Amino acid sequence: MLNVEQLTTDHIGPVDLSIEDGQCFAVMGASGTGKSLMLRALVDLDVNHGDISLDSHKRSEMGADEWRRLVSLVPAESGWWTDLVGDHFLRRQTAAELVKEVGLPDCLDWEVSRLSTGERHRLAIVRALELSPRVLLLDEPTAALDDDATAVVEELLAKQLSSGVSIILVTHDPHQATRMGDRSFLIKEGKLQEIIEGLS
Repeated sequence: MLNVEQLTTDHIGPVDLSIEDGQCFAVMGASGTGKSLMLRALVDLDVNHGDISLDSHKRSEMGADEWRRLVSLVPAESGWWTDLVGDHFLRRQTAAELVKEVGLPDCLDWEVSRLSTGERHRLAIVRALELSPRVLLLDEPTAALDDDATAVVEELLAKQLSSGVSIILVTHDPHQATRMGDRSFLIKEGKLQEIIEGLS
């Protein structure tokens, strides 16, 4: 279980949530309301305060690299720091298998410049998954994809959920939130509130 208590930054919070293994929380809200900032705070990329733990392990007692392996962020715009795709993966065989699962050809020997925006984003998801995280933080993971590619990615994410991985999914698509989310939330002015069906 990922447990978050009183998470605050200069722009969001306080945020409280607890997500069980294998659950997906969908987070929606207008642009600029703090969705991406919340994800960045959860992985400790921006200055923040609060008590965050994974099971009995406190984030404050772990190294940043270890925390970000267990709680892995896939941002809306992924970073690529060398020319070749394969240089960005630590476990080539695992990556090759995951590449197939996101509906891409064998592209580990390609140059990054050859990739489309959607291909880069799917590969960023692969890059996170090859590390076997416990929690995935996904910022608009299918925004650049067509319907068929979106279905493939959602199928892979459903497989991760069934294996016990938890997912916090930022999306602008209410249909995706309904398909994927066990619970749905809205961020407004940096505050997180649950969307309860049937209530205004």
